[in-house]
Amino acid sequence: MRSPSPRSLVDLPIRRLNRGDLVPCADLCEDRGWPRDEHRWGLLLSAGNGYGIDAPDGKGLAATCLTMPYGSDLAAVGMLLVAGRYARRGVARRLMRHVMEAAGDTPLALYATEQGQPLYEDLGFSAVGLAERVGGRFGPAAPDGSAPAAPSRPAVTTRPAAAGDLRAMVRLDLAAFGADRTHLLTRLPAFSDRLQVAEEHGELVGYAALWPSGPSGVIGPLIARDTATAQALVTALAATTDRPLRADVDARHKELLGWLAERGLEPLSRTTAMTYGIPELPGDAARRFAPLTVATG
Repeated sequence: MRSPSPRSLVDLPIRRLNRGDLVPCADLCEDRGWPRDEHRWGLLLSAGNGYGIDAPDGKGLAATCLTMPYGSDLAAVGMLLVAGRYARRGVARRLMRHVMEAAGDTPLALYATEQGQPLYEDLGFSAVGLAERVGGRFGPAAPDGSAPAAPSRPAVTTRPAAAGDLRAMVRLDLAAFGADRTHLLTRLPAFSDRLQVAEEHGELVGYAALWPSGPSGVIGPLIARDTATAQALVTALAATTDRPLRADVDARHKELLGWLAERGLEPLSRTTAMTYGIPELPGDAARRFAPLTVATG
């Protein structure tokens, strides 16, 4: 059977994905050398809008893309994947154009790999920041065995999140992220292995989640009033698992990145934050340390 021509590939219909497509989506991740992450796909397909192109050879999906809407303020774009056998034939561009048309006037944001960035730039996206992916075994001291520096302020109090914390988490998150993520936050308790909050004098000053991805535990989102609060949340979450940790940290938070490096988390990769329709990401970058996942912005 002859493989489809480039012209016929870009003419293939695009359809909406649903939770029934979870396994084909995970298969496509595996095809591109990514972890299958069916757990994450379950969240993305239930909370977001998935788009896909069925493979013309009948073997699963040829391509996927997902948007995570935050009202009319913002939509995050992620999981733009094309099966290796259909790569570099215009499929990704065709699918992205469809997603952008479906978004209408809603501003878009995404995290681009080095390979994907030229396509997004060509479609009108602009680079606005960087995220550093770090991972490894979290330890209490620097790799050279030296003791951690003494804190300059009293230790931050953290505890497991309770049902009554949701309203305060939404308020805190809205200020940091700049768009309403209630539909994601309400799913965090079921999605996460652990959801931790930081508080001072009864007021929430940060929160973070730990969720499974293959052999690792991912920390995200990580929202905190300052670096010390972010460190306290990471330390508390790390104490609940024996898995290696991973996080995509906003590169502006150099103090946190240095602290994570001292505790064994090494640089893995880098992605570029990009926007379309707005000059910068909304919210307060000083309190936005790491996303839930780069696919959700």
